[in-house]
Amino acid sequence: MAAGGQGAPLVPFVDYLLYRHPTRTRAALNIGGIANVTVIPARAKPKDVFAFDTGPGNMIVDALVEQFTHGRSHYDKDSQMALRGRLLPKLLTELMDDPYLQKQPPKTAGREQFGQSCAKKILSWGKQRRTKSEDVVRTATIFTSLSIANAFQQFILPRTQVDEVIVSGGGAHNSLMMVYLSAMLGFPVIFSGELGVKPEAKEALAFAVLAYEAFHGRTNNLPSATGANHPAILGKLVHGRAR
Repeated sequence: MAAGGQGAPLVPFVDYLLYRHPTRTRAALNIGGIANVTVIPARAKPKDVFAFDTGPGNMIVDALVEQFTHGRSHYDKDSQMALRGRLLPKLLTELMDDPYLQKQPPKTAGREQFGQSCAKKILSWGKQRRTKSEDVVRTATIFTSLSIANAFQQFILPRTQVDEVIVSGGGAHNSLMMVYLSAMLGFPVIFSGELGVKPEAKEALAFAVLAYEAFHGRTNNLPSATGANHPAILGKLVHGRAR
């Protein structure tokens, strides 16, 4: 952040190294607690890459499931709870009205927008209307998919076509979320595992690469992704006690 801009997302540097392609424009979508996307145009140079946080990933669904199960479950395994529910259109409309979703990139999101306070508002909404827990979880799942698809429509497709989306993160294992996302986007969606990196390992690998580059004194940021004023070496090497 000392270099200006948002200070995040950091993974686009590695997305560029992994997924740049001579003929395909790729979008690397990571659905963790927050969802973020890196767009790598065909034959891209670092300055051509752009990235931003689209909004919620698994954060809201996880928090709701934890509340509804009284801590017995921390996520909706195999979308079991959501598959038993139905969409609550009014709740979805209210969630999609969140100002963050309309904000122009570069932008970053976190728990301050989509954490526990957001989950509490949803729980309160459902309690007032005596909705079923399964309906609330299904709606929150659809909200994540729709907010991602909306980000593509608003901020990506007006700038470039997309040939394929490469998905990583825990959201890749949410079958219902992926079905909705694939249907809403309308172009090929594949998993990072098909290109050699398991979805759950992608961020760990990315930060290992960032650390490697920093260790060797090489810049490891993409100014075009965060809005930084210049390339920089991110990370600090802290030595232990001298032997």
